Amino acid sequence: MIVLGIDPGLANLGIGLVEGDVRKARHLHHVCLTTESAWLMPRRLQYIHEEVSRLIAEYQPDAVAIEDQILRRQADVAFKVGQAFGVVQLACAQAGVPIHAYGPMQVKKSLVGAGRAEKEQVIYMVKATLGIRDLFNNHAADALALALTHLAHQPMRTAAARLVMG
Repeated sequence: MIVLGIDPGLANLGIGLVEGDVRKARHLHHVCLTTESAWLMPRRLQYIHEEVSRLIAEYQPDAVAIEDQILRRQADVAFKVGQAFGVVQLACAQAGVPIHAYGPMQVKKSLVGAGRAEKEQVIYMVKATLGIRDLFNNHAADALALALTHLAHQPMRTAAARLVMG
């Protein structure tokens, strides 16, 4: 299974791709897409859409794991992040890739075992699980953490689907 993890943002959007299952995950790619604040909003959203669409076409993920919590103290920041979130969802829908949303506490609990874990602990577990030695962008680390969380939750989703289907 190939999973595309996305940490949504307008100025910085983290992307991480992993392959495998919960026992054996392999790092495929990670990047932080950056848009310039001087760009007009339509250009920023277009860039995000084009890059996410390109990566979906290149890697053909089976699922997308995206951070669910986009609430912010500042309404203007939440609105901008929400637009990026929507553009990502559009790219996934156009490609027919299912989206699964995970909150920050779910990710922390899945990787570290505690929902209130520190960011450094999550980054450490991402690096250890995927065998990545080099330091990398926090947004990309969050995206890889989301992808790994989906791999951990996938067996439960599959079992639940079998129960429902009978």
